[in-house]
This record gives sequence, structure tokens and C-alpha cells, in this order.
Amino acid sequence: MSDQTFVGIDVSKARLDVAVLPSGEVFAVDNTALGLTELLIRLSDVQPQLVVLEATGGLEQAAMLALHDAGLPVTVLNPRQVRHFSRALGQHAKTDRMDAVLLARFAQTLQPEAQVPGDASQRALEALLARRRQVVDLLTMERNRLHSSRDPYVQADLKDVIG
Repeated sequence: MSDQTFVGIDVSKARLDVAVLPSGEVFAVDNTALGLTELLIRLSDVQPQLVVLEATGGLEQAAMLALHDAGLPVTVLNPRQVRHFSRALGQHAKTDRMDAVLLARFAQTLQPEAQVPGDASQRALEALLARRRQVVDLLTMERNRLHSSRDPYVQADLKDVIG
């Protein structure tokens, strides 16, 4: 296992924090097209067995697709899995760099299967379904607020939002 390389990437809006195991290298790149290019160049040198990212509400999609298109095995993890793994290790401190190392350790220890992303139309459908769920949840919350509100101005505003 020591000759296999595993990469964890903590994704945020502005940057990608990257940890490489077993070397222990940690670096960051901007979460932009230029940063993704830099990431791909650096990872092409180490030829990782697996790259893992944590699902972050869609912010991980560009990195995941770039890695997959470059031929690197990649998977996106459920945050709950990562949280349980962190607790099992007794890791409570939390920084972006530490999260990247944790993700790389997750990959190294559990070696989940690489994923193949759907085609563009499938991803578009998934995005639309996710947006629909968000709107349905918002409408449910607003209807609940309408039933509990006593202020006529707030009720009128809620009715406008609900449609």
C-alpha cells in the first residue's frame, strides 16, 4: 500500500486545499480554471490511486469533472461519512488543510470506488431536480410561516412569495 498515492481535496468557493499521501505534501490552488489546470499538472506527476472530494453543495463539481476528464480516478464523498471517519480517529480540530489530510486518509484507509460522472444531460437533470427540491422546501417553510404569522403585512408578503 505504501507505493499507492491517495489525494484528498477540501473544496471551498475560493480555493482547493490538497493533501497527498503517503508523501504528506499539502498545497492549495485557486478554485478557478487556472487553479484546476495547476492541480492537474501537479497530480499528473504523482499518478494517484484515488482522489476524493467531499460533497459541498455543488462547489466540488468543476474539480471532480476536471479530474475525471484528465483520467484520474475520483470520487465524491458524503459529508456524513467523512464526519464519522473523523470522529473515529478522534480528530476534532478543523481547518481546510486538516480536512484535506483527513480526506486523503479516508481514501487511503477505506479506498472507496472511483465514480464515473453522468453525461452533461444527466448532470443538468440532477441540477434541476436539486433546484426543485430547494424551491419545494422554501415554499413549505413560507407556508408554515404564513400559518403562524399574525401580522397582516408579513402575511401579505408571504402570500406574494408563495404566489
